[in-house]
Amino acid sequence: MRVFVLSTGRCGSVTFSTACGYLSNFSAGHESRYKLVGDERFAFPDEHIEVDNRLTWFLGRLAREYDGTEVLYVHLRRDPEAVAQSFLRRWGGPQKASIIRAYAHGMLQRGAEWPEERRIEVCRDYVETVNTNIEAFIARRPSMTIWLDQAADRFPLFLDRIGAEGDLEAAVGEFQTVHNASV
Repeated sequence: MRVFVLSTGRCGSVTFSTACGYLSNFSAGHESRYKLVGDERFAFPDEHIEVDNRLTWFLGRLAREYDGTEVLYVHLRRDPEAVAQSFLRRWGGPQKASIIRAYAHGMLQRGAEWPEERRIEVCRDYVETVNTNIEAFIARRPSMTIWLDQAADRFPLFLDRIGAEGDLEAAVGEFQTVHNASV
């Protein structure tokens, strides 16, 4: 079985991956194949949980590779406004490979910098677009949705669904720690 955790980012994905690190019968990665292209990008091992918000731009390739196999898609969610505000706080950060910059300038095709007063609008649009794409993709596939604010209750259901083994108490406990917080 392979598990793909799809999200906008800024919604607990690092926490989810860290929690899965306590499992003994699955490997877990956070953006573990991000530098690879082509078929290598999608060569995830069996019994693996991959948490990578950029997979939402490769849904067709995931379907081609994994439809018909034992797979579970998890839609990791957080309050959309909180996610948008988190992206806004990171807008001017030093990371050139920022997903929000890629969306703002590449997908929305704006060559000039976005005015500060419009950036939150772009962040909200990104969040809505990604969540809608994920919802459409998982509608007819084995999936579940986990909201970050309900993770203490929903993550154990996820662990049960995949037959997880390991330190499950520690795994659930990770959701009490904030990882990769915006400044």
